[in-house]
Amino acid sequence: MRIAVFIDYWNFQLTLNQKVAAMRGVSEARVKINWKDLGQILAKESCRILAVDGAALSYQGCYVYTSFNPSTEEGRKFKTWVNNWLDRQPGMNVQIRERRRKGAQRCPVCHKEITHCPHDGCGQPIVATEEKGVDTYLVTDLLRLGLSNSYDAAVLGSLDADMVPAVEYIQSTGKKVVQAGFPPQGTTLATECWGSFDVLGLLQQIERP
Repeated sequence: MRIAVFIDYWNFQLTLNQKVAAMRGVSEARVKINWKDLGQILAKESCRILAVDGAALSYQGCYVYTSFNPSTEEGRKFKTWVNNWLDRQPGMNVQIRERRRKGAQRCPVCHKEITHCPHDGCGQPIVATEEKGVDTYLVTDLLRLGLSNSYDAAVLGSLDADMVPAVEYIQSTGKKVVQAGFPPQGTTLATECWGSFDVLGLLQQIERP
């Protein structure tokens, strides 16, 4: 069974942070993920859902899709880490895109732009960014690699319901998609997939010390 893993980086990382924070009873958590082995861990767990002997697993690599903010030092450091370490790990394929600045919010009454925080004592500029194209690259690769018969089953690390049409189509070709999810979130996508499993059940393997 040839299994490839596809992960929406920020969807996966931020949801895991939230779940672990709630589980540990803290306001926030930043889980250090074992990215080097994550793909193989998720692929192995999917064998249980697919009723496949783990010895029959042929791991086809992990495809990660992410973005960075070029306007911040943290964002630039993240890009360097992705390009110089993450993308160089065996079996790891990473697509990283620059986040774009979002247009300013507007007051629903006067329709003027809200460019600074309106709360007393703050007044700081409001600068927000958004991902553009990251989900598109994930869906494109899921379809492209599936249609070129590069995998028999795919593990999808995302909660995004927008991916449902792509999952429906690729499964109509005889491939199977298993969601690596965080129930009860992502139920719509999980329902369309062949099966799903809770990533929190693998936390001891996924989290680095």
